Amino acid sequence: MIEVGGYSIALANWMLIVVLMVPVLIIVLLIMAVLAARRSAHSAAPLAHQMGVLGHHVQQLSLGQAQLQGGVQTVSDTQANAQTQVIQTVEARLAMVQQQMTDRLAENALKSANSLAEMQERMQQTLHGSSKQTTSSLTQLQERLAAIDKAQDNITKLSGDVLSLQDILSNKQTRGAFGEIQLTDIVGKALPTDSFTLQTTLSNGKRADCLIKLPNPPGPIVIDSKFPLDAYEALRNAKTDYDMKVAVARFKTDVKKHISDISEKYIIEGETADGALMFLPSEAVYAELHANFPELVRAGFDARVWIVSPTTCMATLNTMRAILKDARMKEQAGAIRATLKHLHRDMELVVERVDKLNTHFGQARKDLEGISTAAERAGKRAARLDNFDFEELEDVPTNVVPLNQPEL
Repeated sequence: MIEVGGYSIALANWMLIVVLMVPVLIIVLLIMAVLAARRSAHSAAPLAHQMGVLGHHVQQLSLGQAQLQGGVQTVSDTQANAQTQVIQTVEARLAMVQQQMTDRLAENALKSANSLAEMQERMQQTLHGSSKQTTSSLTQLQERLAAIDKAQDNITKLSGDVLSLQDILSNKQTRGAFGEIQLTDIVGKALPTDSFTLQTTLSNGKRADCLIKLPNPPGPIVIDSKFPLDAYEALRNAKTDYDMKVAVARFKTDVKKHISDISEKYIIEGETADGALMFLPSEAVYAELHANFPELVRAGFDARVWIVSPTTCMATLNTMRAILKDARMKEQAGAIRATLKHLHRDMELVVERVDKLNTHFGQARKDLEGISTAAERAGKRAARLDNFDFEELEDVPTNVVPLNQPEL
């Protein structure tokens, strides 16, 4: 291949172009020679000589052309053979590459099929596991929803109970009954049933919510349930200073009135103790009273009325229970002494009978020792008889009965 001006020309084509250009060149030279002959007539001889030389050159050129044609033919044959070999080599390589590509495609297809099968199996396992997990999650969700529904029912019931409690606390009579029920429950858990009475009428005609039968001193003590809820709610809901002032005054008035009523109604000299308890069914009211109204607590102390909440009431009742237990122990002291005396006599009888039994055991032990001694002597005699050699006897006494052989 030969590149000329950016164009590639095969060697055979190039040789052909050279062969074709030679006659053209000769004609051009002849024309130039004729023109030169016309111009220079006087130079004919040199021209003839040049023509002869030119003819000689033309002849050599013809020979070269023939040689060139043979070389071109040889080059063409060589090029054809080379092209054939190249084509065969390329075809062989293409076949080899195609075979390799086919093998690789088959191998890749097999790998893809295996990978797809493994992926499908993993997906099935994943889907199966996800299905189980989803089923379990749905089951747990259903259980939680059932628990939520149950909790919702409990909340609904609790809301109804709260509303009922609000209805109870909104009425003074029902609020008083609520306090009495709570007081009854606390007293019933803390004290024996025979140590208190409920709704007892005193000598002055007043009815006490609960009368604890304590011994003298201090004597029976009254517990009365009071619940100044209206004044407390007004105190908690006050928004302005004026409302707060009015609510504080109302709260003080109500509590003082309760203290005064309990002191006048339930402290009777010679019949009850010299003090009484005012039971507040709300820990919040009790805390508010002791936190912000200590003067009311001191007023109760002055009137011998002690204010208690459900918690402090239980503690107070446990103290009363200890007092009742001590009093009953003192009442039963005589019976305890008599019982101890009988117990002491019973212990003396047990000691006497143990001594007699020990005597009998001693006699039985002596008898057992005698039996053991006799048995030991009999054993020794039996051993001597067992070691006696009867073959040393030569004469059998006449009074010995011979042993006969048993009949078979």
